[in-house]
Amino acid sequence: MSRTEGWWVERHEAKLEEVAARAAEVRLVFAGDSITQGWEGAGAALWEERFAPAGALNLGYSGDRTEHVLWRLRHGEWPEDLRPDTVVLMIGTNNTGHGEGRPAAETAEGITMIVGEMVTRAPDATIVLLGIFPRGRGADDARRQVNEEINLLIAPLGERENVVFRDIGAIFLDEDGGLPEDVMPDALHPNARGYELWAEAMVEILEEVRAP
Repeated sequence: MSRTEGWWVERHEAKLEEVAARAAEVRLVFAGDSITQGWEGAGAALWEERFAPAGALNLGYSGDRTEHVLWRLRHGEWPEDLRPDTVVLMIGTNNTGHGEGRPAAETAEGITMIVGEMVTRAPDATIVLLGIFPRGRGADDARRQVNEEINLLIAPLGERENVVFRDIGAIFLDEDGGLPEDVMPDALHPNARGYELWAEAMVEILEEVRAP
């Protein structure tokens, strides 16, 4: 399923051009929603320092749900010559939010389809599937609880060949399970400090999965 917002269409067209120009050099792909796209915003400096030198490509789009990521992969953003070593996927929080909210099982099914698509398109790559990050200020937030349920449902995907599941959400929380404002001011999107925490965890994960 595509989207019709002007900025989204423009970003998709720009990413098609970027992928066409860079496919052979891309070794690391991040795919997801606004939290991933934020590596171009609050996390930009860390991206340039930690991931750009590794041939990274950002396929994150603000507001995307699972069906949008799947559509993008099938409509040009993953051509045959895009063969990364590692793919980092986090998606699903917009299925939980955006008003209506969807059952955890439905979102988990969408994530499963995306993972399957990625494995088919890049059979030699390692897919690092991240658990959906916590949202809402407290542990009792209803949407956070749905995301936690989704994470439990998708965790077994990490048992598939070439797929690794990691739930690193705890790095953002305080000792009481709260989501501090100095990490995610709106209780959803990381700020510069939040991206610093994510980058530190991500570097460790990438070193682990790329180890001989």
